[in-house]
Amino acid sequence: MPAKDHFALITAAWLALVALTLLSLGLGEWFRDVSWLPLVVAAIMWIKGVVVARCFIESHVAHPFIARVLQVFIALAPIALIVTAFFGSTVARWASL
Repeated sequence: MPAKDHFALITAAWLALVALTLLSLGLGEWFRDVSWLPLVVAAIMWIKGVVVARCFIESHVAHPFIARVLQVFIALAPIALIVTAFFGSTVARWASL
């Protein structure tokens, strides 16, 4: 890929990450107490992880095993957010001594 096209791609990816961050901040401020907010924030986290992996880490050119491991790693944080948001007291009880 030519350097000019690559620069345009990473610039667009960076702007998308900024927009998604601002969107999640706005949603957190406007819809603070709704029950579906953790699901939306988890989806935004996952999308941001995919954008970073694709545009900055270039996971699409990595070995398939590495790409799959990276996909699992990207999915862990949103899954943990959903689990703690909906089952936080249960997880805390399981984790306590």
